[in-house]
Amino acid sequence: MLTLRDVRLPGRSGRHEVVIASGLIESVRPLAAGETGSDQPVGDLTTGLRDHPGAGLTAQSGPVLNGDGRWLLPGFWDEHVHFRLWSELSRRLDVSQAASAAEVVDLVRAGLPAGASQLIAAGFRDGLWPDAPRRELLDAVTEAEVYVVSADLHSIWLNSPALARFGWADHPTGLLREQDCFRVTWALSDVSTEVSDDWVGQAAQKAAARGVVGLVDLDLTWSVDDWRRRAERGFDQVRVSCGVFMDFLDQAVAEGLKGGAPIDQSGLIRVGPLKIVTDGSLNTRTAWCFDPYPGLSGDQAWGRPSLSAPELVDLMERGWRQGLRPAVHAIGDQANAVALDAFEQVGCPGRIEHAQLLRWQDIPRLAELGLIASVQPEHAMDDRDVADRHWAGRTDRAFANRSLLDGGVRLALGSDAPVAPLDPWITVAAAVHRGRAGREPWHQEQAIPRAAALAASARGRAVVAPGQPADLQLIELDPLAAPPDHLRTMPVAATWLAGRPTHGA
Repeated sequence: MLTLRDVRLPGRSGRHEVVIASGLIESVRPLAAGETGSDQPVGDLTTGLRDHPGAGLTAQSGPVLNGDGRWLLPGFWDEHVHFRLWSELSRRLDVSQAASAAEVVDLVRAGLPAGASQLIAAGFRDGLWPDAPRRELLDAVTEAEVYVVSADLHSIWLNSPALARFGWADHPTGLLREQDCFRVTWALSDVSTEVSDDWVGQAAQKAAARGVVGLVDLDLTWSVDDWRRRAERGFDQVRVSCGVFMDFLDQAVAEGLKGGAPIDQSGLIRVGPLKIVTDGSLNTRTAWCFDPYPGLSGDQAWGRPSLSAPELVDLMERGWRQGLRPAVHAIGDQANAVALDAFEQVGCPGRIEHAQLLRWQDIPRLAELGLIASVQPEHAMDDRDVADRHWAGRTDRAFANRSLLDGGVRLALGSDAPVAPLDPWITVAAAVHRGRAGREPWHQEQAIPRAAALAASARGRAVVAPGQPADLQLIELDPLAAPPDHLRTMPVAATWLAGRPTHGA
């Protein structure tokens, strides 16, 4: 048993005492005047984790932690991450600030270690560049293999030695998109499983330090065995919903995997949804739209569908028969319309991942079908300029989170890390403000209320209440009143997973 004493709850007056037992919240009680405070000041929370005599508890009934007036709220889930990639690419050469292909080349030249046989860089966004990524630009820098992964993960730029390694020695540009990109990106890990698992553990610890208690991992590989191995090696920092990528559906069926079933003995890691990709991305100009991209012609001027409608329906039906809810990646408005048609035909629950550009008539369809919109608000901050160019005249219905919310659609917020940082407080700030770095908010009419953003980051848990899992975070500022910039950098004092401290305490 653990008692959290003298904590404030967002949206409620006064201070409270919260009792945790057997991994659940046992009680939430308002404190009367004179009950708050502690006879020993709390500098950091580790000094407050003690049997506080003022609480009237014995050692047998558990310790008391003095929250000292901090705010207690449900822990956050990141509903869409590529976790292994996040743990690896965050350690690679960062080229996210490059405004041209030439600037990437300069960063690669400066960041290439002496004698290196390979360099992996990450984070480029070429949607607004004045020049194009080409193999010969990287060839002029080094004879080592060079791989530059785009921020949206839907394209990768290779030099000639790297292209030859993967069988594309005659590729005209060196810029690979979609399935070709995925093939290379997911094969790039150049570390042992021990090192990779250590990086994943460190990334999970950093996530816990930002109030994260769970994540939905949607890697485009067969990651079930990876998570089994990590669990055997003691991974226990966050809950994991391990998605099954569409290419591995047959393997999931052969193993009898069911959605929600535990992968490890503790039950922290469970089988997640069936991840299906229907189109590309905005920055790569492969998101499948009803209108063509400016300056593009030919069959792919409208983007690139990854599946035909019958193929999508077949995957969804087979997955649903296995008990796997579909999580359908759809960014362009045509991709979203086709995905909604498929959900209506199959008649199963599920999620639309991203839902970045929607026709107005498709928003009520999401609600009518009972689907979750798994959205990433920080993408609107990253993509606002490229959307203004490539989706000109349609951005009022891009990243339309308020319209979805008002239309009765349940939102689930995430980062899509490494596309955006795995930090739910950055996500919340983007959702409620639609601006950053001193820029005016972009389509502020699509901002959502703070309470809605907090709930959408906590699987619908709006408040701390008895009977809930004791997946909690203790923060320094009132999340309903803190300025947007302070939301982005919200200090998290402690995080608990089923009552067990994973950060701070």
